[in-house]
Amino acid sequence: MALVEPEDHNPGRLKRAGAAEPPAAGILGMKRHFRLFALYFAQYFKVRLAYKADFFIAFFSSMAATVLGFGFVFVLFTKIPRLQGWSFDEILFLYAFSLIPLGFFNVVSWNLYEFGDIYIIQGRFDRILLRPVNTLFQVLFEKFRIESLQEVLTGLLVLSVASKRLGYHWALADYLWFPAMIASGAMIYLAVFLILTAVSFWFEDRVGIVPPVFNMLTFGRYPLTIYNVFIQFLLSWIIPFAFASFYPTTHFLHRAEFRVFFNLVPAVGLGFFGLACLVWRRGVRNYSSTGS
Repeated sequence: MALVEPEDHNPGRLKRAGAAEPPAAGILGMKRHFRLFALYFAQYFKVRLAYKADFFIAFFSSMAATVLGFGFVFVLFTKIPRLQGWSFDEILFLYAFSLIPLGFFNVVSWNLYEFGDIYIIQGRFDRILLRPVNTLFQVLFEKFRIESLQEVLTGLLVLSVASKRLGYHWALADYLWFPAMIASGAMIYLAVFLILTAVSFWFEDRVGIVPPVFNMLTFGRYPLTIYNVFIQFLLSWIIPFAFASFYPTTHFLHRAEFRVFFNLVPAVGLGFFGLACLVWRRGVRNYSSTGS
């Protein structure tokens, strides 16, 4: 028997057909979900710290991978002075910036990688549908990869160093643009992998198509101009990782030729995230219980 998510997915109340939801109800719903998020995170953080050795091993392993990534950049620029017109400090700024939205995404993305196996094949999604909470909210926030917060902190630290080396002076508008670009980048990462995850509603597969696309994240850590035209188009308009990392930094690096793309970043983030939510809702409606 198919379990279908209702329009508002709230079995705790009945809503008259065609009745408009008052604005206060939407605000209360947002407050409720923010409170639930805080409770989910606090509870998972407590559980994670109950096994301190495991947590710190994961944390330092994650940091080691980040340091190795920066190490590659250092080694690269010992061989060449510039990379197709981009200096070491500019690449360092871009690489550091790319870690920040990626770190926020990695914190909440754990269940997306395991979704096909755990939620669809093993039937755990049935339990998700029985709760009076949005399905996507539950899947994203049931588990957190807390150690990925080191990517955010490392990115901010290295970015501040690169900014000083570049002699960049932050204007007031930059302090507003920066968090907007970070949020848009994280939204793009989440949207892309949410769409790929939702494919599991139609095609049951334990691994899915997420891992190959995840490997493409590294392309966004370097200037888009070093790739051929096909890769540039792919990373801009098909899998828009360039809008999550490269294009946002062009404003701060004074690359005026990319100004149009920089201004499009928030629109691309919102557009892809809206598309991802639509695909997710269609997938939920298509879901059939395992019956187990």
